[in-house]
Amino acid sequence: MWKRLVVTLLVIALVMFSSIPAAAASPKQMIGINVVLNTSITNAILTDLGKHGTIRDVVFEINALTMQVRAGDLAAIKSLPYVAAANPDAARNGAPVDTVAANNFSNGLSTWDLDAINVTDFGVGRTIGYDGTGVYVAVVDTGLLDSWRQYFPQERIATQFAKAFRGGGGENGNVSEPPNMWEHDQNSHGTHVTSTILGYSLGGTPVNGVAPMATVIPVKVLGQNGSGWSSVVARGITYVADLKAGLLAGSPVVINMSLGGPSLDAMEKAAIDYAISVGVIVVASAGNEGAAGMGYPGAYAPVISVAASGWTGEWVGGRTWWYSADVADPTNPADFYITDFSSRQLTGQDLDVAAPGSWVVGPYQINSGTNKLSYYYLGGTSMASPHVAGIVALMAQKDPYLTAAQAETILENSVIPLPSGCRTVNDGSGNMVNYCWGANATGAGLVDATAALVATP
Repeated sequence: MWKRLVVTLLVIALVMFSSIPAAAASPKQMIGINVVLNTSITNAILTDLGKHGTIRDVVFEINALTMQVRAGDLAAIKSLPYVAAANPDAARNGAPVDTVAANNFSNGLSTWDLDAINVTDFGVGRTIGYDGTGVYVAVVDTGLLDSWRQYFPQERIATQFAKAFRGGGGENGNVSEPPNMWEHDQNSHGTHVTSTILGYSLGGTPVNGVAPMATVIPVKVLGQNGSGWSSVVARGITYVADLKAGLLAGSPVVINMSLGGPSLDAMEKAAIDYAISVGVIVVASAGNEGAAGMGYPGAYAPVISVAASGWTGEWVGGRTWWYSADVADPTNPADFYITDFSSRQLTGQDLDVAAPGSWVVGPYQINSGTNKLSYYYLGGTSMASPHVAGIVALMAQKDPYLTAAQAETILENSVIPLPSGCRTVNDGSGNMVNYCWGANATGAGLVDATAALVATP
């Protein structure tokens, strides 16, 4: 079931994801599938597969391809000796203007969420000695709005590497690369995610980011409605991995994916494995399905997955609370909670850490092509994930050879434990709401940037 992203100024926006199972299709219906081989792709294999349907896209780096086939032929394709896995393509959801004058927002406002992860402190500013310099963070998402230069410094966006992929799924299955589409997003999701990493201009006032001197690579894999297909996501991941293996071999590279669906796609898994093998660190949202369990690729063990936490001080002290309230130090777990929508870990899933994902302010426009700036509170694990991707960028700045496994271990061992419990919190309308969670909701606990950096060699 598709779920719509609902956005209002004071409403939590939850990006939900889903997939369409092959069982829903009649045997003769044409569907798009993703195929991963257990061997290298050869002309003989392509010719043989061509007997079962039409090959639409081939990704040699991960020995994968997409096809258009009859639903009834999927079982036969799975049984071929050279096929490791095959599945229906899974659904995934999550013009230049004036530039920002400042080249970074290291001296910008401290917001509650950055204070909560110990990157900044109210009235003090940044409290850590790292800012992400030299690290690339690929935001595999919806791309950026036309007006991105009014929110972010041009120097912080790697326009030379920015890319858009589209297509996948349905009856077609081919993936195209439309030029410049990455900076013509209609959805704003990727822009808001980027703002957590870099910071942003709030009508001329700089707002701090987790890693304000990192360089973001926008990779558009979701459509203008914020949804897409795992084959396209896999293409985006593979593209970033190729950059790390080639032009960016000397630089740390992190991927943030604030997207997902209910099952792990074979092609997406192969792309993640490839990316990690060449040195990319992958961070992803846990999902917004609450007790129904985590989304993928976040639940896949090699990925650093992030649950959404909130602060009991939300909406205390008036409308400016999000930048004028001080999160107490030292961090007290009694001041935090896990949101009701944040996906809980089920058997076979892997939830790593929690980070702010409730009432996070950032740039968000309903329509592309307008010069009118606007900002929204958004909530969801989509908002939590870039907090952790930003912290990983700081860690990778300190240790450029940091691996994905090392980053995950350090993060988990340096968290602030958040035991099961309940908290009563203002919902933004003056109502006090009780939130409760169990041990399967928090991962290791709340991320702590300061502690993670101390633990990074």
